Amino acid sequence: MAYDVEKTEEEWKAELSPAEYDVLRKAGTERPFSSPFETDPTVGVYSCRACSAELFRSDTKFDAHCGWPAFYEPLAEDRVEYIEDRSIPGHARTEVRCARCGSHLGHVFKGEGFGTPTDERFCINGIALTLEPASS
Repeated sequence: MAYDVEKTEEEWKAELSPAEYDVLRKAGTERPFSSPFETDPTVGVYSCRACSAELFRSDTKFDAHCGWPAFYEPLAEDRVEYIEDRSIPGHARTEVRCARCGSHLGHVFKGEGFGTPTDERFCINGIALTLEPASS
C-alpha cells in the first residue's frame, strides 16, 4: 500500500531509536507496563511517533489494566488501517497501523466486555505515540 509518508529503512532507522524502530517498523511490542501513557491523565491528542499523524484523543483512553495504553476508538476511522494478523498460530487478531505512514501501533480487540461505547480495546504501544497536551 502507498502511504502519504514513505521513507527508506535507512531513513526510518536514522529518525527513530532502536526500540521505536522495532515497534513502529518491525511490528514489535514494547514490554507491558513500560509506558507512562498507560495511566497518564493528561488531556490531549496522541499522535504517531513516526509521522505525527493525530490518532487518538485522551477522552477515549481508558484503564484496561492490560499493560499498554488503551483507547476505545481512533480519532477518525481514516487515521488507522486494520490488517489481519496471524503471527500467533491458531489466534487471529487485528493489527492497527497508522494510515499515514504504515507504522505498527498495536492491535484492536472486540467483545471483551469493557464498559466503553464501542466495546473495543485499541491496545497501543506507548512508544508508538507522542502526546500533545491540550492548551489550558
